[in-house]
Amino acid sequence: MKKTFAFLAVAALVASAAPALADLTVPDLSYRTGSYAANGIPYSDGFQDYFTLLNERDGGIGGEKIAVPQCETAYNTEKGVECYESTKGQAALAYNPLSTGITYQLIPKVSADHHVLYTPGYGRTSAANGKVFEWVFNYPANYWDGASVAIKYMLDQNGGDLNGKKIALVYHNSAYGKEPIRTLEELAKKHGFTLSLLPVDPPGQEQKSQWLQIRRDKPDYVLMYGWGVMNQVAIQEAVNIRFPMDHFVGIWWSGSENDVGPAGDGANGYKAITFHGVGSDYPIYADMKKYVIDAGKAAGAGDQMGSVLYSRGMYAAMIIAEAIREAQAMAGHAAVTPDEVRNGFENLNLTEARLGELGLPNFAQEIHATCADHGGSGAAMILQWDAAAKKWSPASDWIMPDKDVLDPLIAEDSAAYAKEAGITERCN
Repeated sequence: MKKTFAFLAVAALVASAAPALADLTVPDLSYRTGSYAANGIPYSDGFQDYFTLLNERDGGIGGEKIAVPQCETAYNTEKGVECYESTKGQAALAYNPLSTGITYQLIPKVSADHHVLYTPGYGRTSAANGKVFEWVFNYPANYWDGASVAIKYMLDQNGGDLNGKKIALVYHNSAYGKEPIRTLEELAKKHGFTLSLLPVDPPGQEQKSQWLQIRRDKPDYVLMYGWGVMNQVAIQEAVNIRFPMDHFVGIWWSGSENDVGPAGDGANGYKAITFHGVGSDYPIYADMKKYVIDAGKAAGAGDQMGSVLYSRGMYAAMIIAEAIREAQAMAGHAAVTPDEVRNGFENLNLTEARLGELGLPNFAQEIHATCADHGGSGAAMILQWDAAAKKWSPASDWIMPDKDVLDPLIAEDSAAYAKEAGITERCN
């Protein structure tokens, strides 16, 4: 039955009403204001534009239009929770808050309220264990996967031996930035490298002491888990001390055009991890231009197509849309419920053939979700910045993370959460 969803106003939030006559609602908990707006805007643009494309070109998903009510979080955990509370009554099918802090607060809420929380490449890593986290999905990769992929890449660059090497982690001093520390400590034990930890207080505009320490200690590699202006400052500081850019590797949240642009030619050679393709050469962009950009229906200025964060927001929307399609097929009707969409996420079978049909051939790894596996393969690749061409290019093939190290850590952390929350493991 057709429903008209009225967006509930919340004090201090910037929100827009959901379009009328839409049966599928996917809120956009975005941040277009505040210290992290430069990163939040292109991600939100890609997220919204993909659903607009489906509405304008295909008439929605399974004949049902998608509403994407936007709620401004300013990357603030309290506001993010308020946005969730203000939209959950609209039969919201999935949430993608793009914030680890907000994610941690929403995990118990979505579990109680029966709403999917989809956190690709961020959030609580151990949510990959579907036996404990029934309503949370973080495929195709998580923070620990990224740390392992970075170390495997460094191993490959050093003939398989990091014994005696020094690796510094420069990280956002928040739940996000702290996520990879335990994993890196275990990998340091396994491979014999020395790990140094250099926290940066958000937003990250002051990093002189951290980079003076790097200049003094002379690590072989610097790995960065940063976000927003922190990335720009770190890259410029690395340029200032003449740290070799090809030995500076960022996680996927430290690898956008916004991060390298301000340093100009000095950023040439900087590397970052990614779990999806970048660039505007994919066939989908012809339709995006025709039905969304040129039609004047873009969420933003329409100038971000193919950029890293636009592509990532589009990827998240694509996964949600494909999970909704799976839910419709399983339920036998189009106006699916949040419970049915959770089933769609848990049975998602995204193949390369399907990616090709979507206009995104070779854009990402396949996903074959199960009751127990909400995390995906964890595979990622390394990109390298070409300052002259102003583009990212692949510097590696797809790299699989070290599951022998990661799986026990995920089992340990998820078991601790289950005990604390009184959860009995499922999928038996």
